[in-house]
Amino acid sequence: MSAVICWFRRDLRLTDNPALTAAADTGLPIIPVYIHAPDEAGAWAPGAASNWWLHHSLEQLKGALAERGLTLVIRQGDSLATLTELITTANAQAVHWNRLYEPAYTARDTHIKQTLRTQGVDVQSHNAALLHEPWTIKTGTGGDYKAFTPFWRACRRLSDPAPPLPVPASLNAVKTPLHSDSVNALGLLPGRDWTDGLAAQWQPGEASAQAQLQHFVQAAMGHYEQGRDWPSQAGTSRLSAHLHFGEIGPRQVWQAAQQQLAQGGAQDSQADWVTGTDRFLSEIGWREFAHHVLFHHPDFPDQPLNPRFADFPWQADPNDQLLRTWQQGQTGIPLVDAGMRELYATGWMHNRVRMVVGSFLVKNLRLPWQAGEAWFWDTLVDADMASNSLGWQWVAGSGADAAPYFRVFNPVRQGERFDANGDYVAHWVPELAGLPAKHRHAPWEAPTNILSDAGVTLGVTYPQPMVDLKQSRQDALAAFAQIKKPS
Repeated sequence: MSAVICWFRRDLRLTDNPALTAAADTGLPIIPVYIHAPDEAGAWAPGAASNWWLHHSLEQLKGALAERGLTLVIRQGDSLATLTELITTANAQAVHWNRLYEPAYTARDTHIKQTLRTQGVDVQSHNAALLHEPWTIKTGTGGDYKAFTPFWRACRRLSDPAPPLPVPASLNAVKTPLHSDSVNALGLLPGRDWTDGLAAQWQPGEASAQAQLQHFVQAAMGHYEQGRDWPSQAGTSRLSAHLHFGEIGPRQVWQAAQQQLAQGGAQDSQADWVTGTDRFLSEIGWREFAHHVLFHHPDFPDQPLNPRFADFPWQADPNDQLLRTWQQGQTGIPLVDAGMRELYATGWMHNRVRMVVGSFLVKNLRLPWQAGEAWFWDTLVDADMASNSLGWQWVAGSGADAAPYFRVFNPVRQGERFDANGDYVAHWVPELAGLPAKHRHAPWEAPTNILSDAGVTLGVTYPQPMVDLKQSRQDALAAFAQIKKPS
């Protein structure tokens, strides 16, 4: 008996899966395998919310493969040792996988590929996660891009992505039973009080990803240019976690968006669809850009891309008291608290609010961006190393195409502009729901009688602001002045 191994990682789908297609094309019986080896991620093992999602996504993949007569072999431990054992047991002639791009994984995969090839095994890796490999987009001088707009312009000059691959027509199963652990044996479900909240918000798996994509392009993409900025509305795609775990691929997203654009909207102007589609696809471009930056700067998740920020005078935070107040959504700044509570309850936060809470942590509290990055890593279901580090270094002013450090988001003004009726704040900070809309973003400015009528007692039912927004902005700019000029 001979066989071929398809090593699933973060490509938990059957459609548009180049590794699975290549394995099927060999004509050999296929061994689909998932190896749980969080230690091989180095310092960035997946967080609790990611593990919750992975558990349910693996269950969905297992079921989808079973419908086609294949058994997902689940193992734990060293990846190379596990693959070697399976190769020996099943007389596997080849191993196929789709590439990962985090530094620890690329180093591991390179070692595994070299080792297995020296043993005579045909090992092939494929691209399932990106429109373009990070090393293929180059500046005119052959370097990497530090700014998004020229990067995305270079991407758009290339040919459109190839059409997504269908599920292979023929998937042959191995006859010999192979030992497999259960998904439960991986211990992925966190013992925390927010798992019910995650389950109420999300349905991991390929079928749910495809349904969410179709819902978005049909119902919201035509309004995306405006709708993406309003946290109380369902104006974003909510595909980030599905993309991270590879339950859907960017080629599928690209094709669905283009197909819907060609059809347009029955009650909307074609101009809105063109603008909305272009803006949405540029967000896919930001995901590409994040991987481009990470590939060329592997220490990006830990070190500022702008080396001047290595000497930034962060504020001391004994016992992490300031950090914990921010994490718990008890800052006394309503939009910040709403975002942090949404994150803890659902494993997700609207992108506009991510920028606001990030700016508040890094600039108003003057705490290191790495602290926020680590909290997001543990609590976001879409925690992605490339996108997470790009976002935090963007808001800190230290990264690629970053916001200027002197751009400090004012959470009151942001709330008044993008949550004008205070609906988002009222939902996630119900202590303030009784206030008139115009006072929900700055309750400390409300008259005493208005607070009393709403049942709000600052410092008792809702915290006083932990910092003065104006003064803390000035302090942040003064700190920045210490590093902005070369020594």
